[in-house]
Amino acid sequence: MVAARALLFWALVYSYCGVCACIAGLRLLWSIGRRPGETFRWVVRENPPACLNDPSLGTHCYVRIKDSGLRFHYVAAGERGKPLMLLLHGFPEFWYSWRHQLREFKSEYRVVALDLRGYGETDAPPHKENYKLDCLIADIKDILESLGYNKCVLIGHDWGGMIAWLVAICYPEMVTKLIVVNFPHPSVFTEYILRHPSQLIKSGYYFFFQMPWFPEFMFTLNDFKVLKSLFTSQATGIGRKGCRLTAEDIEAYLYVFSQPGALTGPINHYRTIFSGLILVTYVLKGSNS
Repeated sequence: MVAARALLFWALVYSYCGVCACIAGLRLLWSIGRRPGETFRWVVRENPPACLNDPSLGTHCYVRIKDSGLRFHYVAAGERGKPLMLLLHGFPEFWYSWRHQLREFKSEYRVVALDLRGYGETDAPPHKENYKLDCLIADIKDILESLGYNKCVLIGHDWGGMIAWLVAICYPEMVTKLIVVNFPHPSVFTEYILRHPSQLIKSGYYFFFQMPWFPEFMFTLNDFKVLKSLFTSQATGIGRKGCRLTAEDIEAYLYVFSQPGALTGPINHYRTIFSGLILVTYVLKGSNS
């Protein structure tokens, strides 16, 4: 029975992956037919926009983790010794997504906005196995200790929210407060996505990202049109006037993700998610017991 369910699960994963790939392929052909000269245009931004070096946001710092050997980049604001507020971004983002929080909370906290494993200036291991959930959980624990803290206010958005949930479950003594934006509790998410086709469709990119190299390629088309659309369109962008991203903000994201290979690490986070569901189930059962 267990083997049959596992077989059905992976059949669903790869079948839907194939559907998503076909849809992406049709969009590619449509783009080539309409604007063949523009479709494959990809501009690498050589220089960072000024906003990424704005001193009011904090100080750019690095920490190397002993166990993994990886070097992590983060931006820190607020005095050392104050309670730590650790910020984990989502996809496709990086530390800059927390720019408003860095300014807002630095008077009361040591605010640290991290570039997750594979993002921005943080090291990006080449193999997808290096992005399993247990590695991501260990990253946050090790970074917390390397910063000289044993607990923090942990805030996560989107994929960073998933990591924040699991850190709080595995190491509750290290989390004084947990704030998660736009990601449900892992047990709710895994059950809901399998039982509700509408959510399965909305989370189709999880399946699309299982493919090698093709998702990265699709992001680069029309000079990262998909990336721009995620932040500016009516469907997925910021709708509230006065809060929308400026042209310089957009350039900050384009600067980071237009670098050669910059999308592979972030997408690798998702390439282990379905095997990671086993870990999530195990962790949640252990926490319940």
